[in-house]
Amino acid sequence: MRIDDILKRKRTLSFEVFPPKKEDQSEKDALFKTIDSLRELDPDFISVTYGAGGGNARGAVEIAGHIKSVGTEPLAHITGGPSSPEDIDTVTAALEKLGVENILALRGDRPKDYSDLYCKYFMHATDLMDYIGGKFCIGAACYPEGHSECRTLKEDLINLKKKQDSGASFLITQIFYDNSYYYRLVNEAVKEGITVPIIPGIMPLVNAKNIGRIKSMCGSTIPLDFRNMIETYSENPAVMKEIGLNYAVYQIIDLIAKGAPGIHLYIMNRADTAKEIYGRLKGVFNELF
Repeated sequence: MRIDDILKRKRTLSFEVFPPKKEDQSEKDALFKTIDSLRELDPDFISVTYGAGGGNARGAVEIAGHIKSVGTEPLAHITGGPSSPEDIDTVTAALEKLGVENILALRGDRPKDYSDLYCKYFMHATDLMDYIGGKFCIGAACYPEGHSECRTLKEDLINLKKKQDSGASFLITQIFYDNSYYYRLVNEAVKEGITVPIIPGIMPLVNAKNIGRIKSMCGSTIPLDFRNMIETYSENPAVMKEIGLNYAVYQIIDLIAKGAPGIHLYIMNRADTAKEIYGRLKGVFNELF
């Protein structure tokens, strides 16, 4: 089923997983078990990442096919990056054969040694969308605090409108910890003529060691009250886990109360994290999703 069709009738609950970096059957089996555990929570779809350089494309296609085969809708990431049209043709043909209907079209993160030759064919996500055309339901990424390569939020919103014009029928945000940035994005997007659903992406911060990685990856602002809690209990893993889970629950309840069209959880392949969040919000999900 197409995700845009699901969004027309209900809020969505979704999770994100990533394929093993190496061709290791034991790691694949572990991921398949994670997917089985996530399916117990009845998600509307599970997205599967695909490296910025396309290095694990085959693994991502295999995982997406597995998700489809066990009865849940997959959202397969495809990054343009250094890919050639032939690379994209190979991936999309494989996804079609597996019955995958939904794609998240991305340019992919630029490497440190980036040059224009890196993105020879697909300089922007919209180039990839235009090339893929209407074979799939296409989603795209957005950034509540603005894309790091854009000088202003306005510039980023103009690019976001281009994604909609190129066929994106829904958007999923990068992670954020201050909901006000999400609300600002939604409000300003409407002014720019963006009408597709914008699904907030939430990553429970249950380990203080991940702060640096999150900051370098997407530049997410950590609100002062949350940061104070993290700094106070960063050396106590049990307390830190509770803080991270409860803060994610707070974010989700606030987002739902203010009309978010769904919740996308970045769980880093941790089904236990997803189950913890779901357990604390079971009544909310059952009533409002």
